[in-house]
Amino acid sequence: MRIASFFLMFGLAVAPVAASAEALSYHIDPVHSQLLFNVEHNGFSRSFGRLRITDGTIRFDRDDWSKSSVDATIDLTSVDMGDSAWDKVVRGSDLLDADRAQTARYVSDSVEKKNDDEGVVHGKLTLRGVALPLDIPFRVNRVGKTIYGLHTVAGFSAQVSVDRTAYGMTSNRNSIGTNVAVWLEIEAIRGGEGSPSNDKEKTDVPAQ
Repeated sequence: MRIASFFLMFGLAVAPVAASAEALSYHIDPVHSQLLFNVEHNGFSRSFGRLRITDGTIRFDRDDWSKSSVDATIDLTSVDMGDSAWDKVVRGSDLLDADRAQTARYVSDSVEKKNDDEGVVHGKLTLRGVALPLDIPFRVNRVGKTIYGLHTVAGFSAQVSVDRTAYGMTSNRNSIGTNVAVWLEIEAIRGGEGSPSNDKEKTDVPAQ
């Protein structure tokens, strides 16, 4: 009887440790997530655009970042350059080629921790049918409840430079820069805690 009690107590003691060893799953919130990019325009300025991150999952373990991962989908048809004519050009076959492949996808291979708040995601970006390695440095901004206490949110910021020609976007080299600067601002909601629409239903202000 004493042996059985010992194993029962041991099991209860290690259960929380085993649970904490699992990376928590978060669903990317498209309302509060942004992908902004800019590229040089003929030396005069840098043109800015925006794309929607429509779907994605982030697994994040605060204690062991090596167990973390990212899988995100970007809607190429959503490109917004601030002008409908330019939107059409950028969506076209010379650049994003959104008619042929409407989405791009980034999938991580590993996550490297640099310090308490910064790390690098090592993975591959598939764009225009081309899959190439892309390392994305990122910062963990905050993990916690929203001000209404409805969701647990993980927030991240990242910046990376992408060579557009490596993905087959070789046109307009005399007027459009080769390297595209990308900014990512990501909020992801912990799995099982509902969707952003719940905030709108329970309050008189947009989702927080």
